[in-house]
Amino acid sequence: MKILSWCLLGWTLLMPGMARAVDLFNVDEPVQDGLHVFDMSQTFAEIYQKLDAARWAGKSLDVAIESLENMHDKAHIAATDQRVVLVWDDAIVANFPRPAARDWDEYGQITTALLLKMRQYDPGIRQMTESGLYRMATEALLRGIDENGRYIYSLAAQRAEDPRMLTSVGIQGARDARGNYRVTGVFKDSPADVAGMVAGDLISQINGAAVRDLTDADLAAALSGFDAGTIKVTLLTPSGTRTAALRRASVVLTDADVMYRRAGDADSPNILEIVVHKISDNAVAIVNEALARYTDTDGIILDLRSAAGDDERAAAKLAGLFVGAVPVMRVVETAMAEVEVIPGAPAVTAAPMVVLVSNMTRSTAEAVAAAIYENHRGLLVGTPTAGTARVATQIELTGGGALELLNKSIKTGTGRPIEGRGIFPLVCLSNIRTDSQRDAFFLNVINNNFRAQDFNKSDDYGADDIRRGCPSIASGADEDVLSTAVAVKILTDPRLYQKLLNE
Repeated sequence: MKILSWCLLGWTLLMPGMARAVDLFNVDEPVQDGLHVFDMSQTFAEIYQKLDAARWAGKSLDVAIESLENMHDKAHIAATDQRVVLVWDDAIVANFPRPAARDWDEYGQITTALLLKMRQYDPGIRQMTESGLYRMATEALLRGIDENGRYIYSLAAQRAEDPRMLTSVGIQGARDARGNYRVTGVFKDSPADVAGMVAGDLISQINGAAVRDLTDADLAAALSGFDAGTIKVTLLTPSGTRTAALRRASVVLTDADVMYRRAGDADSPNILEIVVHKISDNAVAIVNEALARYTDTDGIILDLRSAAGDDERAAAKLAGLFVGAVPVMRVVETAMAEVEVIPGAPAVTAAPMVVLVSNMTRSTAEAVAAAIYENHRGLLVGTPTAGTARVATQIELTGGGALELLNKSIKTGTGRPIEGRGIFPLVCLSNIRTDSQRDAFFLNVINNNFRAQDFNKSDDYGADDIRRGCPSIASGADEDVLSTAVAVKILTDPRLYQKLLNE
């Protein structure tokens, strides 16, 4: 673009009426085009100042300002050594002196001035509320720094804007041939459980209306939805007809689930299965409590197949429960030395472990899997992890909300990179598709004819080649069945477990 190129070459002619950044707004006009310009400028000044303290791959605030052009495909912004220029289509519509280094007030004012100018040229931006425009601009700025960066809306603001909470009476079921609702499952400790409902009960009426006359949407809204509410149901049970009052209760989503498979006889092992959804302090507490409760565990299945999280401290605590006070990961910040992360407490269990991984095992969950592998504490089973091992810097804002930059990458405790490569299982489940293949796999292992290759120890093969050789499993149900079968088989055969662990 010819006009823009002139700007980049240092074009310094002033547009009519152009002023320095400190004079952009008149104190007698604090509101312009519906925006509180001084308040908004101060907010952006704080954002720039706090971003300057973060490390983002050597990128400058100029890049952040230029990223405001992400708000509209007709906007183009260039920040040169002397000017900040906004081009709309092929015309220069704003031209400001470049702020002095670290003059956050000027950065804030120019950002607000650019937003005002964009509102003049686009009806969609003009119709946005002040808070909506602020959020859109902030997200555009963050994308210029970190493609994964995001603005986190404050919890207080979320509740003020949408105070609803998901609730349920705690049952699963389906309509029968007559249109009644047959209960097929009851969640433990739910309102339905407390009311004595069991699988097999038929719900014939809800709040005096026949269930067969209710639409599926009406039925779903009565059994679950937003906010608490009471429903009166008529139940047809083997012992007769009765009524129950159910008040919908809040649905709590935990970061980890625990299942204990107690052996049926003395010769069979007790298996503790831990499914981690998110690497967090909450997940650590759940896992720690389970390990303390089930001390007679003979084997542990740690399912990280859909686990993620960007809190390195929580990841260190979780890994430390199994490996103790050893280096479990290294966090790398731009232009800084690697920071070794070591749990502060010894391991709480020495039980044999199988760790399930997949292409949905991401971020700090990959570091946890790597720590267990590198310290010979368990076997990795499944398919290669995502290779997106980054952790976040979260920057709190004075007015509420926060900025999040995924600006730190993770290496394993021994210094091997995870980002872009991932962690590879010793046992690839996608190569075991049938019962006969699974039996053949176990037979080969037992007969000492197992040719495993640990790709984590070799850089001779590219990550893409390894993934092609061990692709993700298309069916989640198939993956569940196969993962459980292989993990239980490995943990119930000490000879097999030790052979694989020493491969």
